[in-house]
Amino acid sequence: MELSDVHGAAERIDGVVRSLPVQGARWLTEQVGGPVYLVPENLQRAGSFKIRGAYNRIAQLSDDERRRGVVAASAGNHAQGVALAGQLLDVAVTVFMPLDASIPKIEATRGYGADVRFHGATVDEALVEARAFADETGAVLIHPFDHEHVVAGQGTLGLEIVDKIPEVKTVVVCTGGGGLLAGVAFAIKQVKPDVKVVGVQAEGASTYPASLEAGEPISRERMNTMADGIAIARPGDIPFELVQQHVDEFRTVSEDELSRAVLLLLERAKLVVEPSGAAATAAVMQAPRDFEPPVAITISGGNVDSLVLLRIIRHGMAAAGRYLSISVHTADFPGSLADLLDVLKEHKANVVDVFHDRTDPRVSIGDVRIDIQMETRSAEQRDQILSALHERGYHVEVLDG
Repeated sequence: MELSDVHGAAERIDGVVRSLPVQGARWLTEQVGGPVYLVPENLQRAGSFKIRGAYNRIAQLSDDERRRGVVAASAGNHAQGVALAGQLLDVAVTVFMPLDASIPKIEATRGYGADVRFHGATVDEALVEARAFADETGAVLIHPFDHEHVVAGQGTLGLEIVDKIPEVKTVVVCTGGGGLLAGVAFAIKQVKPDVKVVGVQAEGASTYPASLEAGEPISRERMNTMADGIAIARPGDIPFELVQQHVDEFRTVSEDELSRAVLLLLERAKLVVEPSGAAATAAVMQAPRDFEPPVAITISGGNVDSLVLLRIIRHGMAAAGRYLSISVHTADFPGSLADLLDVLKEHKANVVDVFHDRTDPRVSIGDVRIDIQMETRSAEQRDQILSALHERGYHVEVLDG
């Protein structure tokens, strides 16, 4: 791939892709020790960066290929990017999505005119079915990341970053199959080779660290992460080669760190971001002094189910020490619940929900199980509440989320 390929892609997508202003993040600037900018592709058309690569790929198909239509596999963001590109270019689109794909992503993909079908539990399984469909019908497969035209399209974001933040020293990129990271790193290194590029994956779906160590793409058998948009079992061959050459460092982030990043982006930056789109932010929050400013953080997507977002927010609040869910076994007598709540009142916890259960077989006759969910102001306050309960003789179990 040449830099001219990225410039050509930039010309093709001009007027299709929104030119979004970068957003300063003072709450991260203080931690990093210098300017931090958010690159909000969650505000892009179709809700992610994917329209860049999808449009660049489909725009270069022959007339015969366009008549045959295109097919894609995606958990949602690539699906919407391909569907929108197909709508704009008058090309029929079929998309295969995992069975548990997000409902808003499904409906948005259909809203752009695509024929949505379902197969498998992961994007990789859906991709197998998409390939079979392409072989059977002659439709052109639009791979989510493993094609030079797609990578060149994503690379246009790299050109925009150095244009909008000419003094940038570090660029942090959310990573799944590697199309965005490869394109951004390639473009930036051609223009400003001294800029450090850092890729970030979710721990539960990290494929690049082991693959880079082995010197070749390696498949991961099992994945477990809320960041479905970057849960890819194997790096693409084309992105992997470019990542090897142009990416300076790789990091992974935990589920707690992802949920905290989603929460902070919502509260401090006023941005709705899906977990996969918050991976780069999570990495900077994890070790802010490791990144030389000015830092540019990609926010790759914002397509998230509202119900899922509620669970992520609660998870993020718990990870930040701002939400506590406990189960207490205590003697069942008049006033026992009031005594327990008095402890929480003393420490100014805000009780959200109380569940009182005498029928749990694990509870002795004459005892009761009380589950309480509460909001706390900080990890310090949470720890003080737990210590006070233990000091009063309560047996306390901290529940997940």
